[in-house]
Amino acid sequence: MVGGGQLARMTHQAAIALGQSLRVLATSPDESAALVAADVELGEHTDRAALLRLATGCDVVTFDHEHVPGPLLRELIAAGHTVHPGPDALRFAQDKAAMRQRLQQLGAPVPTFQICAAADVESAAIGFAGEHGWPVVVKTASGGYDGKGVWVLDGPAALAELAGELVGLPPADTAPDVPRQLVIEQLVPMQRELAAVLARSPFGQAAAWPVVETVQQQGICVQVVAPAPELDEDRALAATRLALRIAHELGVVGVLAVELFQVPVSEQYPDGIVVNELAMRPHNSGHWSMDGAVTGQFEQHLRAVLDYPLGSTAMTAPVTVMGNVLAGPGDGAAGNAGNAPGVPGVDERVHHLSARFPQLKIHLYGKEFRPGRKVGHVNVSGTDTAELRRIAELAAAYLGTGVWPDGWSPEHPSSDGAGAAGAGAGTGGADVAGSGAAGAGAADAGGAGRAVGSVASDGPDASDAAGRAGGGPAGAGPAQRRAETERVQ
Repeated sequence: MVGGGQLARMTHQAAIALGQSLRVLATSPDESAALVAADVELGEHTDRAALLRLATGCDVVTFDHEHVPGPLLRELIAAGHTVHPGPDALRFAQDKAAMRQRLQQLGAPVPTFQICAAADVESAAIGFAGEHGWPVVVKTASGGYDGKGVWVLDGPAALAELAGELVGLPPADTAPDVPRQLVIEQLVPMQRELAAVLARSPFGQAAAWPVVETVQQQGICVQVVAPAPELDEDRALAATRLALRIAHELGVVGVLAVELFQVPVSEQYPDGIVVNELAMRPHNSGHWSMDGAVTGQFEQHLRAVLDYPLGSTAMTAPVTVMGNVLAGPGDGAAGNAGNAPGVPGVDERVHHLSARFPQLKIHLYGKEFRPGRKVGHVNVSGTDTAELRRIAELAAAYLGTGVWPDGWSPEHPSSDGAGAAGAGAGTGGADVAGSGAAGAGAADAGGAGRAVGSVASDGPDASDAAGRAGGGPAGAGPAQRRAETERVQ
């Protein structure tokens, strides 16, 4: 796997269960995956020799980011190495201009857009706004993540400021990675953000998880809810079918995340969805599946690129909520963040969190704590969406900062251990093959392939199971939770 970040780390964990060994190309030995993988190659993703060393002896090369230049990937393929996803598909995750043009050709719902050179952004955006109105969205065609490389401009003054920033770009021959092309888009009437995540194998088999809602703050995903609350079945089916079609038409192998905007139904957007971006790798919007689906996205990505039969995407509980852990102020040490007086270190936070919410699943990435940095995530499953969201928000905030937003203290624990409201992991009835608001799977759109897709119905035993499991072990009450807290202390 090219890249040594948290996605590679969690793919390594999934590889162990499948009896596979993951070799990682990392830039330093203290990267997230390099800390845990036994086979680490040090080098840059732009270094041809490093890529060839990585690929030698491997069955397949895949990625935890999309930044490897296409020509280098073609060299790997020419040398006899298998690469998934291939450069012809990966191009549409690397280049937003190419992605917009290709999706428009396919008739997929995309915003009205225009492509221009960075040097021409002012005149191009003024002309675009004159036709389509302000505000407009300007994006770098390449690079950019977590809100970086995206500007929402409400008028000529904001545009002039951006144009001034872009005037000073260094020459292309000295800074080839600096984006030279921009995409100007009409601002869509977004109601919320969704994501349709699936996996596709070289054989043509495809399997999709439920469409989820993603919650962003300042351009960074902070929470994912699976399935997307109150998403009508027609829109969920449309989103899943769109993602399956995109995967087929672009020839994607591995996990594909289609980031979507939900918008009002209109003549331009008859299904009420718009494609925002594509990611051809395990994705933040799929982290919930590690604990909330029969097959998590990291295992499924490996199954796909190795051309194994894909696993079931059925949910293991009616609802799962993922909360991203963003680091607060700390001393920079991955295991001892938070040096303010009275603020516990990470290990102590894990103890307190496990005592208060024993049903919670914690995933830390081994990364240094820097303010605003993603250093982990938490998953919690059950039946009560509002309660699960509350728990995920509290847990992620405490794990990142060492401070409980609601003032909870292990010295004075409440009995809110989240069992009574159905926040435990009730499985909720029999699996039902098919597709709908809760999830979908389908054969590769447009041709041969085997279909995999199932959803968890909210069966008659769901609420009872959740109630029994919600506070931890069966029958766990306030006294037992106090005992758990006392053992932690």
